[in-house]
Amino acid sequence: MTQLSDTETRLIEGIDQNRMLERTQGWAAINSGTNNLDGLAKVAAELAEAFTKLPGEVTLRDPASVTVVDAAGREVEKPHGQHLVCCVRPEAQRRFLLTGHMDTVFPADHPFQKQVWLDDETLNGPGTADMKAGLAIMLEALTALETSDAASAIGYDVMINSDEETGSLSSAALIDQLARGKHAALTYEPSAKPDGTLAHARGGSGNYSVTFTGKSAHAGRNPQDGRNAIVAAADCTVRLKAMQHGDLPINPAKIDGGAANNVVPDHAVLRFNIRPKSTEAAERFAHDLKALLSELEAAHEVSIHCHGGISRPPKPVDPTAQKLFDLVRDTGAALGQTIGWQSTGGVCDGNNIAANHVPVVDTMGVRGGKIHSPDEFMIVPSLTERAQLSAVVLHRLATGESL
Repeated sequence: MTQLSDTETRLIEGIDQNRMLERTQGWAAINSGTNNLDGLAKVAAELAEAFTKLPGEVTLRDPASVTVVDAAGREVEKPHGQHLVCCVRPEAQRRFLLTGHMDTVFPADHPFQKQVWLDDETLNGPGTADMKAGLAIMLEALTALETSDAASAIGYDVMINSDEETGSLSSAALIDQLARGKHAALTYEPSAKPDGTLAHARGGSGNYSVTFTGKSAHAGRNPQDGRNAIVAAADCTVRLKAMQHGDLPINPAKIDGGAANNVVPDHAVLRFNIRPKSTEAAERFAHDLKALLSELEAAHEVSIHCHGGISRPPKPVDPTAQKLFDLVRDTGAALGQTIGWQSTGGVCDGNNIAANHVPVVDTMGVRGGKIHSPDEFMIVPSLTERAQLSAVVLHRLATGESL
C-alpha cells in the first residue's frame, strides 16, 4: 500500500514532536553507562513511569548472572542493571516485539555529558541518537497505535534492556523468551546513515578471553625452567590473525599480564573479538579455535582456558524478513519518506531476535550519526518521521498485512 488510508492519516495526527524531544532530553540528561547502576536505575524508573501510559503491565526484570575474566585471569561476576518489560494483551494470537536499550557507552566519569544544539534541527548529546530518542519514538508510536480500533486485535511486548552496549549478556535469555512466537519485531537503534537508511543483513559478534598459565623462573639464571605465558599469548595472537578471512574478521584487542623484566611471566590474558558474516563461518571458527588452543598448550607447555563465545549470531535476511523491510519501505513512501537499506558489520539485539526466526527491522530509531563518540547527534524532525513510520507499520501489521 503506497498511500495512507483515512484511518492511518487520523492515526498519526496526535504524534507530538515536542513531547518526544522533551522525553529524549530528559532521559539523555541522566548518565546511564552500562556500568553506572545508579544511573540505570534512575532511567529505568522514569521509563517505567512513561510506559505505564500503555494498556499493559510494566515490570523490571533482574539481570541474568554474567561472569567476566579479570586481568588476573579469574572469573568474576559482573553486576548489571534491571531490564524493563511491558506486556500488552498477552492473550492475543498475533503478537509483536519492540525492543530498545537504556544504556549508553559513556560512563559517569566520561567528559561527554551535556547536550548542545548544533543548529535548529540537530542536537548533540550522549545517548540522544543511541538510543534515548528511539525509546521516545517507540512509546509515541505505540500510543498512537492504541488510538486505533485495530490495536485490540493484537498484542505486543516491549523490552528495554540495560546492557545492549556490552553484548546483552544479562538480557539475552530474556530476549529469546520474548521473541519466541512473535509475528514480527521492531528495534529502535538509530538509522544506519543520517538519511534514514536501515541496517539490513548483519554479521555476528563474539568476544573471548583466553587465559594462559605458564611457570615463572629467573630470566637470567634458569629461564629454561620457565614457561612464558606472554609468548604463548603472543603466538596465539599472530595465529588468530592468520585465521582471518573475508567472512571472519578477527580483532585481537588486548593482552593483560607479564611480570618484571627479570622474571619469566607465568600469566597472560588475551582478549579478542570476531565478526562472523555467516553461521558457517562462526561454526568453523569454533572448531578451529579449539584445535589452535590445543596446539598452543603442547607447543608452549602452558595451560589454557577460554572464556566467552558468540553473543550475537549472524543475522541474514530471509524472504519473510524481506517482506517486513518491504512493508517499511512502502509505508515510508506513503508518508513521503524514502527508505533504503544496506548490510552492515555492526550488531545489536536484532541479531538475537532473528536467531528465533522472527522477522525484524532493527534501525527504526531516529536519524542521526557519529554514535559512540562525543560528536553523536540526532536530527530532531526525524522524531516525527520515525514515529509516524512505526505507527503506520504497526497498524498495517495489526490489520492483516501478511509476512
